[in-house]
Amino acid sequence: MQQFLDVGPPDVVKIFVDTREDPEFDNVLKSLGAYVIRKQLEVGDFICSDRVIVERKTRSDFESSIIDGRLFKQLDNLIENYSRVVVIIEGTSEMERLNKNAILGAYSSIIANYGASLFFTKSSEKTMELIYNLAKYEQFSEKRVARLFARRKGNTLSQNQQIIVESFPMVGPKLAKNLLTHFGSLENLFKASERELLEVDGMGKKKAKLVKTILASSFEG
Repeated sequence: MQQFLDVGPPDVVKIFVDTREDPEFDNVLKSLGAYVIRKQLEVGDFICSDRVIVERKTRSDFESSIIDGRLFKQLDNLIENYSRVVVIIEGTSEMERLNKNAILGAYSSIIANYGASLFFTKSSEKTMELIYNLAKYEQFSEKRVARLFARRKGNTLSQNQQIIVESFPMVGPKLAKNLLTHFGSLENLFKASERELLEVDGMGKKKAKLVKTILASSFEG
């Protein structure tokens, strides 16, 4: 199931940033001209289009992810959901915990086994510049859009319902679950009044009004 987000000014590069990433990245991307949307992403750190996703790692975290096996689990999920996976390794490392052969082996596996692109940057500013230009190329040159949710295989009915609710602005995983638990079904949720929406934990007046406006407004294609 694919969900798309049509927000922000037209003809502007849109980039999804995982909520766990440094908020300062938003400022750098905005200074480059991007419209930034923060969401808790199921996979990856930055979404540039419906096919390009970026996994950013500092050199220290990259080594840690090799040691604990996290890197290759993440890559499995990335390539399962996106056809173009980009791994960016940021910064310099003076004290390496792994020997050269182990690190080169991981680089080789990323490229040869997973088919991912591997880039090295010296700073977070250079990383954001690369991500911005990837998104710009995809959205302007290739005319592709940024997909909000990963294409998970074999989603359950409940997971698909939650994906639909999470597509609303300002609604994250926790609030989506609260809404579905409270109303019991999407049909009941969509029929709910603004007053009834306010009964749900975490749903303030601003969010309730926005959700109801989206549900009640006519579509203008």
